[in-house]
Amino acid sequence: MSYLDKVLQPGEVVLVKARPHWIVLLGPIVLLGLAAILAIATVVILTGSPALAGYAVAGLIALFGLLALAGRMITRATTEFCVTDHRIIVKRGVLSLHTVELNVDKVESVDVDQSLLGRMFGFGEVTIHGVGARWDPIPLISNPLGFRNAITAHAPPAAAA
Repeated sequence: MSYLDKVLQPGEVVLVKARPHWIVLLGPIVLLGLAAILAIATVVILTGSPALAGYAVAGLIALFGLLALAGRMITRATTEFCVTDHRIIVKRGVLSLHTVELNVDKVESVDVDQSLLGRMFGFGEVTIHGVGARWDPIPLISNPLGFRNAITAHAPPAAAA
């Protein structure tokens, strides 16, 4: 059960859930690819002592890439964003927990910034402006327009007549 499922109030309806986009894993994956290319080039081109140096450099790049990939995978898995009919919830961390909540009726505006790649692959940065406060931008969130629309399109329930 996710953190967001645990903190929902009775009758609260989830409008949208999001996580960081898979693109956050791209940098470490590129490093691993670079290490593989360097190792293959070392096998094909070098022999003797320079080959050992090539393998050592490829191994260090691969180790750095694996550590970075593991860290980003953990961060991605433990970060949750949610919009309900009452509030916006951002949760980060697993060992140390950091959460931020804002009532939907306190939101003044929501900014979405997307680069060309962000538009092509469906990620961007969302900044929420609340009454008297501005949240830090939420970078590399998947489906930022859907997240924004869930916040801005939500109208408070009409009073019973």
